[in-house]
Amino acid sequence: MKLTKRLHSCVQLEKDGRVLVIDPGAFSEPDAGLGADALLVTHEHADHFEEGRLRAALDANPAAGLWTLRSVAEKLAPAYPGRVHTVGHGDTFTAAGFEVQVYGELHAVIHPDIPRITNVGYLVDASLFHPGDALTVPEAPVETLMLPVHAPWNKIAEVIDYVREVKPRQAVAIHDAGLTEVVLPIYATQIGKLGGAGYGRLTAGDSTDL
Repeated sequence: MKLTKRLHSCVQLEKDGRVLVIDPGAFSEPDAGLGADALLVTHEHADHFEEGRLRAALDANPAAGLWTLRSVAEKLAPAYPGRVHTVGHGDTFTAAGFEVQVYGELHAVIHPDIPRITNVGYLVDASLFHPGDALTVPEAPVETLMLPVHAPWNKIAEVIDYVREVKPRQAVAIHDAGLTEVVLPIYATQIGKLGGAGYGRLTAGDSTDL
């Protein structure tokens, strides 16, 4: 399976000539979802869910499907009958040849005064886990953890402890659009030294084989 990092929290996975894209939101490239055979969205916040990008991807490939939580599915299902699938914690499904398990129910706390929305994470091929905007620990081993390193709802101590709890072989940075080149080495040093797993960051457009 090949992992390609797109901007912010969007990632692209390729296997056997098929493509799965997770979270092509407003902070990702305008064409981030194009070419996908399957699309997964973790939650409704704009940096993870941008309706126009999803519509463009579904229009470009009439065989493509979308798997997501109810709040997103309701916005797109009427226009794409049979192609938009609602999922939640504990569900399993196959999308474009990828085996997916769903973990998690709620977005991380931003502030006690802000109501929490639904958020799901996806474990793909029992190997790669994308948690969306939560520090969900799957009830299964994780080889590659897509690690949300910088957000209004986290701090680096929590990020490090999350890596320790999940215990992946490697953690790869996502949710990183707010970090500058000046700050990135600090995150790399602290997470790399203290997380207990290999840590790396791919520049948008770069790929690695898993």
